[in-house]
Amino acid sequence: MSMGMPNMAGMMKQLQKVQEKMAEVQKALEQKTVTGESGGGMVKVTANGKRQLVKIEVDREVVNPAEIEMLEDLVLAAANKALEESERMAADEMSKVTSGMIPNIPGLNLPGM
Repeated sequence: MSMGMPNMAGMMKQLQKVQEKMAEVQKALEQKTVTGESGGGMVKVTANGKRQLVKIEVDREVVNPAEIEMLEDLVLAAANKALEESERMAADEMSKVTSGMIPNIPGLNLPGM
């Protein structure tokens, strides 16, 4: 047995498995959702795992034409929270796939990371 290069074919096979698993996770993330809220729950924004907004709910109490700017700020704040949660959820799901499977190679940027 020569102790030269690591088994490249094995590594490539492993990498291919990880890529397939990551593709499955990305598909699953489309189905998962998280909700961000602001104004004590008066505005709720739901996003999916692909960082897309899927639903916006506004409590009737805050719909006052005279305070439209406040409402816009609440919607914006809730949307940003939902997108942050979406990002975190996607990163968590991806790290489950890659943990232990890929050596931590500096500079290796995998899709969805």
